Amino acid sequence: MSIPPPPGSPYGPPSANRPQAHGPYGPAGRPYGTPVSVNALAVAALVLGVLCFLPAAGLVLGLIALRQIRRSGQSGRGLAIAGSVLSSAGMVLWAVVLTTGAASEVWEGFKDGARRGNEVLSLDKGDCFDAPGGLEGDTYDVDRVPCGGRHDGEVFAVVTLPGGAFPGDARIARIADEKCYALQDQYAMDTWAVPADVDVYYLLPSRESWRFGDRAITCLFGNTETGIKLTGSLRGDPTTLDTDQVVFLSTANALDTALYEEPEDTPDDDLTAHRAWAAQVNDVLGEQIEALRGHTWPDGARGPVAGLVEDLEDAREEWRKASTAGDADTYYTHYDKAYGFVDGRSTVTARKALGLATTPPVPGEDESRDSEAEV
Repeated sequence: MSIPPPPGSPYGPPSANRPQAHGPYGPAGRPYGTPVSVNALAVAALVLGVLCFLPAAGLVLGLIALRQIRRSGQSGRGLAIAGSVLSSAGMVLWAVVLTTGAASEVWEGFKDGARRGNEVLSLDKGDCFDAPGGLEGDTYDVDRVPCGGRHDGEVFAVVTLPGGAFPGDARIARIADEKCYALQDQYAMDTWAVPADVDVYYLLPSRESWRFGDRAITCLFGNTETGIKLTGSLRGDPTTLDTDQVVFLSTANALDTALYEEPEDTPDDDLTAHRAWAAQVNDVLGEQIEALRGHTWPDGARGPVAGLVEDLEDAREEWRKASTAGDADTYYTHYDKAYGFVDGRSTVTARKALGLATTPPVPGEDESRDSEAEV
């Protein structure tokens, strides 16, 4: 039996209604008053969830953090739950991106941003620009400027290369040399108006920019003397010339192109090639004469153009005779006579009547064709 406590004793029999004391420790065995730590994995889960970076890892860390918090009594349950929810949403978002092709759009946007960071790659036909150190210096960072003022370069064409693997610097340079020189007369049709110290340059894709989709060869005019800038635009195409000027210059440039194809070997070494070339010039002259005759010229230019046509007819006859020459000496005789009619007095008179440049370019070697600037 139980012995009751003595009268007046502060202790009585145990009772379910009496509060039970736990001593100096809380339910989790932690002394009362001790600061509660935040679970580190809960914090990490929240960070990954907010940033939407590695959402699967964020979800796993959040679940592990909830389990640890239940066992240890640490705080951070809300952080772990929030991180798990955000990570789950991130996983759903990434699944949508990958299945709808939006990932490629995001990558294209990144590449576009990289290309925009390189101003050279965004130059267009007709743009004028300055580059740090001129065309021989840094062409990665250029500034567009008005063409009416002083500038380092003027873009006259942009050639887009096909996709695929990077073809190599040498291959791209060869393409640029071929394309840019062929396109210059389409932008500056009056070749007599291009200053003698101006030549063709080009900006090329590099192996690094190729990775971001850069396929542009940028053809431009620049001064051959270091530190000397261009002044004013060199543009002279159908957007700036009248119809009569365009017709005249088209015929002149076609003839110049044919004359430029002269064989490298001398007639003494390869008479057959020279005779074939003379026949080609004869054919081109016939086409250009018909074009000049078929156009209706203004009153002030009708007579001068007719005089030019007569000289071209004489030149054509000499080229025909050169194409059938039996030996090199005979070829040279007709060759010299034919060239005597090229860019002569009648050409200058016709040009003056049409308001075009009247000073023939000075013949010289094309030594600066290998000038280039690489991006």
